[in-house]
Amino acid sequence: MIQPHGGRLVNRTITEDQLPRNATVLNLNEREKNDLEMIGCGAMSPLEGFMVSADYSSVVDRMRLADGIVWSLPVVFSKKAGDPEVSVGDEVVLNYNGVLRGTMKVEDIFQADLMHEARETLLTDDENHPGVQYLKSISGTYIGGKISAIDMRDHEPFREHRLIPEETRALFEEKGWKSIVAFQTRNPIHRAHEYLQKVSLEMVDGLLVHPLVGATKADDIPADVRMKCYETILEKYYPADRTALSVFPAAMRYAGPREAIFHALIRKNYGCTHFIVGRDHAGVGDYYGTYDAQIIFESFKPEEIDIIPLKFEHAFYCNVCGGMATARTCPHTGADRVFLSGKKVRAMLNDGILPPPEFTRPEIAQILMEAASK
Repeated sequence: MIQPHGGRLVNRTITEDQLPRNATVLNLNEREKNDLEMIGCGAMSPLEGFMVSADYSSVVDRMRLADGIVWSLPVVFSKKAGDPEVSVGDEVVLNYNGVLRGTMKVEDIFQADLMHEARETLLTDDENHPGVQYLKSISGTYIGGKISAIDMRDHEPFREHRLIPEETRALFEEKGWKSIVAFQTRNPIHRAHEYLQKVSLEMVDGLLVHPLVGATKADDIPADVRMKCYETILEKYYPADRTALSVFPAAMRYAGPREAIFHALIRKNYGCTHFIVGRDHAGVGDYYGTYDAQIIFESFKPEEIDIIPLKFEHAFYCNVCGGMATARTCPHTGADRVFLSGKKVRAMLNDGILPPPEFTRPEIAQILMEAASK
């Protein structure tokens, strides 16, 4: 089994009765709530808490933690307006929407240049970028320190599929898989996704479909609809003994290349040996080049990442070939190739038009149409 990032799978979970009494309460936003869950269960190993200034600055400027381990995006906690003042050394309780979810031992309180963070990690400070909008919505005061998190999965959606790294690793061992490819998605699986997954399955023992169900943009298709699509397509079109479905409870950063590294490292913690990186991974708008998320892997030695990126070109349906292809395998012109963006599909659904089978399986198109009509 592949080693976790940093060599050790972190476990920072506690039970509710281990919460300190009469401690100061600080509030989490939705992204921070997602990150708390991920740190606690070891998905973000080697992180043991929200970043202190040394790790934060090193990650922003060098894509490495202060000790040199590769890490591409900040994982931080921001001070909220109206929250009580705290000091280094305090143990605080972390709250989300009235529910206590964990603790943090305050090790550092520091001021961050949020637009410098945006330019380095998102490659833009354009306020139309959703990641920049997020940074503009929070304070520049970050509070760092080790956390402990309550396992709240029984109170979260998709409990059946909410596997932590320890459980996915056990599942892969039970199935006898030695090589596992992970597929990151925040959209319903369409024919291009299916093509990439099945080509990858020709090379490895198993496929982990690992959809992100944390915070996303308001116009992204809701997680419950996407999950219904995943369950349906896996049941009907994939070999059950070579596929697994588990949710990825992270928030989207829409950070393109840096988020591709972030997603890959976390999937290594879940036990995956390979990671699919397609066109414009974790991108939004036109902020990143089509294959920048693949090129960034060349910035690191393979052993520093230690999960193999499977890099694919843009897949499409070719009317002449009569099937899925990429520019590497299809000689025909653009007029023969069916490309449908998520934006186009949403427009079709809003107009009551069923997406064609060249885009997605009919069962998936029907689920999307029913959801759009509600």
